Amino acid sequence: MKITLLKSFLLVGAILCFGLVEAQEVSGTVTDANGPLPGASVVVKGTTTGTQTDFDGNYTLSNVDANATLVFSYIGYSTQEVPVNGRSTINVVLQEDAQALDEVVIIGYGTTTVKDATGAVASVSSEDFNGGVISSPEQLIQGKTAGVQITQSSGEPGAGIALRIRGTGSVRANNSPLFVIDGVPVSNDGVTSGTADLGVGDAGARNPLNFLNPNDIESMSILKDASATAIYGSRGANGVVVITTKSGKAGGAQGQWNFSTNLSFAGTADRYDLLSADEFVERGGSDLGGNTDWQDYIFRTAASTDNNLSYAMNYGKGNVRATFGYAKQFGVIENTELERITGRINANHRFFDDKLRVSLQATLSRVNDKSPFISRTSGSTGDLLSAAYYSNPTLNADPDFNTNPDRNPANLLKYYDDNTNTDRFLGNLSFEYDITEEFSAKLTLGMDTSESVRGQVVGPQIVAIDNGAINNGRAAVSYLDTESLLMELTATYKKEFENSSIDALVGYSFQDFNRQGQFLLGQGYASSDLNQIISITQDTYNSTKNLADNYQQYGIGVFQDTGVREFRVLSLFPSPSDNSVLPVPGIPIDAFGVNTFDNTDELQSFFGRVNYTLMDKYLFTATLRADGSSRFGGNNQYGYFPSAAFAWKINEEDFMGDSFSTLKLRLNWGITGNQDGIGYGQFVNRTRWADGGINPNSQINTPATSEVAFANPDLKWEETTQYGLGIDFGLGNDRLTGNIDLYRKETRDILLNLPAVQPATTPFVFQNVDAVIVNQGIEFGVDYDIVQSEDFTWNANFNIAYNENELTEYDGPNLQAGNLFGQGLTGATSQILTEGRSLFTYNLRLVDDNLNVDAEPTILDKSGLPDITAGFSTSASYKNWDASLFFSGQFGHYVYNNTANALFALPQIGSRNNLKSVLDRGDNLSSTNPSTYFLEKGDFVRLQSASISYNVPLSGDGALKSMRLSLNGQNLFLITDYSGLDPEVSTTNIPANGLPSASIDYLQYPRPRTFTLGVNVTF
Repeated sequence: MKITLLKSFLLVGAILCFGLVEAQEVSGTVTDANGPLPGASVVVKGTTTGTQTDFDGNYTLSNVDANATLVFSYIGYSTQEVPVNGRSTINVVLQEDAQALDEVVIIGYGTTTVKDATGAVASVSSEDFNGGVISSPEQLIQGKTAGVQITQSSGEPGAGIALRIRGTGSVRANNSPLFVIDGVPVSNDGVTSGTADLGVGDAGARNPLNFLNPNDIESMSILKDASATAIYGSRGANGVVVITTKSGKAGGAQGQWNFSTNLSFAGTADRYDLLSADEFVERGGSDLGGNTDWQDYIFRTAASTDNNLSYAMNYGKGNVRATFGYAKQFGVIENTELERITGRINANHRFFDDKLRVSLQATLSRVNDKSPFISRTSGSTGDLLSAAYYSNPTLNADPDFNTNPDRNPANLLKYYDDNTNTDRFLGNLSFEYDITEEFSAKLTLGMDTSESVRGQVVGPQIVAIDNGAINNGRAAVSYLDTESLLMELTATYKKEFENSSIDALVGYSFQDFNRQGQFLLGQGYASSDLNQIISITQDTYNSTKNLADNYQQYGIGVFQDTGVREFRVLSLFPSPSDNSVLPVPGIPIDAFGVNTFDNTDELQSFFGRVNYTLMDKYLFTATLRADGSSRFGGNNQYGYFPSAAFAWKINEEDFMGDSFSTLKLRLNWGITGNQDGIGYGQFVNRTRWADGGINPNSQINTPATSEVAFANPDLKWEETTQYGLGIDFGLGNDRLTGNIDLYRKETRDILLNLPAVQPATTPFVFQNVDAVIVNQGIEFGVDYDIVQSEDFTWNANFNIAYNENELTEYDGPNLQAGNLFGQGLTGATSQILTEGRSLFTYNLRLVDDNLNVDAEPTILDKSGLPDITAGFSTSASYKNWDASLFFSGQFGHYVYNNTANALFALPQIGSRNNLKSVLDRGDNLSSTNPSTYFLEKGDFVRLQSASISYNVPLSGDGALKSMRLSLNGQNLFLITDYSGLDPEVSTTNIPANGLPSASIDYLQYPRPRTFTLGVNVTF
């Protein structure tokens, strides 16, 4: 027995000694073409033994079998496998793999690859972004992805952008997708102070994403179907856009600086062909002795600049990237500009043997907007644009010349000022810890805050404004503060089995949204200096805001009902009250009023997702999210949003052979929701004091209380059910890739502001309507590397999508929409919401060949929504040169030319100018008759951008590592039959029945043609 035991110990000892002889230490350095690669992964193949390279790219592995194989990998580089073969030193140079970078797709709470995605997901990386002058991130991906329609509301710098994914799914609620920036979902609500009507109407909204520097963005992922978006539940019905900013991974151990600067020149791409001064007089116009081309007067060639400095470093245990950006974009209309100043830092570090990963992403920005006297709702006398179009060309450009009742463009430029300053901070801090090899947890804390102030002033020298500003001056100051706080906790389980794998996620999220602000209105100033008038208004507020407590609004001045100068305070709590406070403070304004609001919404969510892969062929995804929102009534505060998807990698099957490098079938179903767009507290009975306002005689209107919402405990979000089938394919080792997707979206429980049952204290009430909005269509995209050689490459990409939109199962009243503006058009509409038709269907009077106009409108089978959207891009490179072209197009929709209706309908020449074409035709059509005469096809193809670049050869011995010179042109030509300046218009006026409008062209800010020279250097 003892002998046997001794033999056993000797045998074990021999085995251990043999193993020690065969095991050894291996070390080396991992680099790329630019130097060491900190943080590269080195793993013994077939085991979990591994490490990461340090600051200098060095690594050491102990107890490595002499016959083992080491696997070297790093994000964005081709993985290499190197046999040890008894060596103790192994150095590796990794090669960049652009394809590997392209395959990574950021999705909700995680990542995947194009090959492993079960949903309809597209990713656009920074290499493929649109170039030139970019005000907002959406413009980077315009036309790049099938089924994604992106339209800027006008050519004004920083103007709002309408982004639609797979059609328009809501009547009243927001149709914009959810934006997620570095893991933080941001609100779709605007963050810039609102506009006041100082005599011209309401101005368009600013884009809430203008604060983000496009140069800081690494990639943008578009999540289209319910399988991809259901993880965001009640906010995913319109799709999700995930924005990922650049990190310091590519900075190298020694750090890398980058500086880019662009100089752009922009001018109007098109103008109206109006009568010159001589032609105007020849046709019977009144001769005032001058000669002014008013379009030349208000339009300009504008020079803009964009400058960015960044530093990136990868130090092994982490990386950091810091940036500073300054951009100033001047619009093609005088007194228009956007200035953006941004600072950003992205930092990542690993602790405790790389088990704990801490990440910080933060952006601080200042955006300054300056706007001219332009409005989307100006009436009969119009705004700066309409005044320039109709003004007598024989009038001298004298800002003090009184043209009443018409407006003087020179007067509007000199005596109107509109400036907005917005500070915004967006940041998140995350802690991710590997509890075991398979199980990890992550805590994310996010904050999104902004402070915005907008000052608008009309000087007392203004003419042709009948609101009391003449000889008095009138000013409005709006303050808006927003704050959103986010706390998310997620846990992830990943496990590889023999022929399958699982990736499971559960999480909890809480986010609140606070919006508070003040609106100041004053009239009657002793000063005529525009800046001083704004300062007086703000100083008056600062000196009076603490003289009363617990108020919704207050006014100081002569009130209409008493004829006495008072300090009147209007409160809501504990009950509505109207109190005069003594003594009346002395202020340097004849009439002054303040209105306030303070609203908070909350969203609490629980969610989970499971991805299961079998044999690397069959992919299954299931998702469930439960959302609780304070925006809805007690009977429906929680909603449940499930989804399921299946994908089959057919090319992995033996029977496929080598015919396809990629062939994947995708099936998906899911339910998502929409809670945006209805505003605060629409499910409870709420009362507010109506805005007092100031009369032309500088008396303050006597306010009254009104109900702004009815109690509706059953109010809930809209619910969208989506079905989808997709095929991804690739040929020739994915040299040719593409996808085909078919989908159907059905949106129910439509949120509408319908007429209330009378008698009622308010004419409208928010409710869910039994109807279905159907969007169904097909998407196709293809990408082909036409030529691939050492010196020359050529690529082409094409995408096209067809979407059919229809309102079905609706038995409510036909609702008029699409308000028109201009002389004689007060209260006129052009669109209608009705059963069996598309949203934004036109409802107009028919016109025959003799210009006879029907007495009643007809519901047409024509809509403002395009049926087809398409994009085509091609790029080529030859040695150090590269060039690209990008075309976009929209087809199947109609545009109502409200500008022509309001300004150019009649050929008579008196004191107002007109188009030569209208006069030559001799048409005689009253502008008060909105009709099909002004409805035109909106089809167009645009050369969106063209660029050429040159990479300057450098020796590598100097301070510069690279230098790139570029020339870019935007909006180079437009092919269309539309008679206006541009058929690509996006309107969101919401005065008629609370319904938005689309494709109505009214005095749009011209879209510029821009040329940009750029220099980009790294050192």
